[in-house]
Amino acid sequence: MEIRPTPYDHPDAVELNDRVQIEYRQRYDGEGDATPLDPGMFTPPNGLYLLAYNAAGEPVASGGWRAQDENEEGYADGDAELKRMYVVPEARGLGLARRILAELEDSARAAGRLRMALETGDQQPEAIKLYLSEGYTHVTRKFGLYRTYDSSRCMAKPLNP
Repeated sequence: MEIRPTPYDHPDAVELNDRVQIEYRQRYDGEGDATPLDPGMFTPPNGLYLLAYNAAGEPVASGGWRAQDENEEGYADGDAELKRMYVVPEARGLGLARRILAELEDSARAAGRLRMALETGDQQPEAIKLYLSEGYTHVTRKFGLYRTYDSSRCMAKPLNP
């Protein structure tokens, strides 16, 4: 597997984003993630978007972060917001999400970000389990577009230098 930086609007990234939206709709009664995302948000040093490719050159996993500072969505100065972590079903269990997450954390830390923050949902227990195993903790101050939803689960991890 090869993990490489890829623009958020690259056709392979769009393909995986479409696939994750299908999964969101299946898990959340027909609703996808409507968070507005601009490709420029994932451009270093203010963000990064990664894709993993299998030996056949097919995109099989994605993830990104974008800089956030204190705003009306509940973020704090120095936050890096984790977005679009996804592994296609046929590539799950290979450690790709952990590898992408580690690279994203390293990148955000190198960019001077202080904390990785994320919002997921209660219908994604695999994601919650991954984040907890990687040192993320649930936070009471919610952030993100879905912060007012009962199903929203917000987590964070300090990005110590």
